[in-house]
Amino acid sequence: MTERAPVLSVRGLSVRFLMPGARRVAAVTDAHFDVAAGECLALIGESGCGKSVLASALLGLLPGNAQTAGSAVLGDLDLLAADERTLARTVRGRLIGLVPQSPAAHLTPVRTIRSQLEETVAELTAVRGRAALRTAAEAAAERAAFPVDHLDRHPHELSGGLAQRAATALALVGDAPLLLADEPTTGLDRDLVDRTVDELRRHVDHAGRKGGTAADGRALLMITHDLAAAERVADRIAVMYAGRIVELTDATDFFGSGGPRHPYSRGLLDALPDRAFIPVPGLPPELGSLPDGCAFAPRCDRATDSCAVLPPRTAAVACHHPHAVLTEAADRA
Repeated sequence: MTERAPVLSVRGLSVRFLMPGARRVAAVTDAHFDVAAGECLALIGESGCGKSVLASALLGLLPGNAQTAGSAVLGDLDLLAADERTLARTVRGRLIGLVPQSPAAHLTPVRTIRSQLEETVAELTAVRGRAALRTAAEAAAERAAFPVDHLDRHPHELSGGLAQRAATALALVGDAPLLLADEPTTGLDRDLVDRTVDELRRHVDHAGRKGGTAADGRALLMITHDLAAAERVADRIAVMYAGRIVELTDATDFFGSGGPRHPYSRGLLDALPDRAFIPVPGLPPELGSLPDGCAFAPRCDRATDSCAVLPPRTAAVACHHPHAVLTEAADRA
């Protein structure tokens, strides 16, 4: 992929939760990645591995017992160092558009979807006037495949899938440089999954529109369990396990004949019904009692004594015994 300037640059991002008894839970450890203009990076992994905690850290939405380290630079702003006033007035909605994992918690229950969309349009864009706001709200709904004839309903009158599409419509309004989609396909059938992720993809493919340059582009960080959705729209895949990113690679390599290099990444693919349909054995470790070495070692058929030491973090894979990269010649053989 052509080298492009990062919209988001994360270096050494770690999140620890201080629990009763001075116990610390390592929810995210030493995350390093960039998301470039015009790029979709899909962050995947089992539930509880730290993906949504990482998203909350970027938005400044962690609880009071959380401690962060590292940096997450968006434009000229370090999100981890920003105060609440900056996050509320500058970041959320304007620099980062959020498609939340739980839309019901982000929709105002006593107001219609139309009124929430119109208010968001008025706040984040230059559109003014009752008729213009109505038109813009309906256009935003259509982008997210939300039926216009449901706009005058309240959130409690919507199915889970419709609530998800309403939240997606709200996230798209501000044309934020970074779109952060946390499980954006929850509750959607396959056709709507495809339509939703395609619309998210179109958001980032508009880099340089309106006379801008690549530096004015948009990026998508999509957190998902849906590997089919990731394969459909992602440029790169980041695999998270027990709070660490263990592999970062091009999506074509990840889903291609060579496959990913980390044993856990391979296990995720092999668990798919259209592949080997073999689940990853065992269970993830508790984030409050991680081993000193590789956290995946107890579930890994490639583990050796060397795995008692934490594997080095490289640009591609954090593993003592990664799978080999298959060359085209070896693949044909």
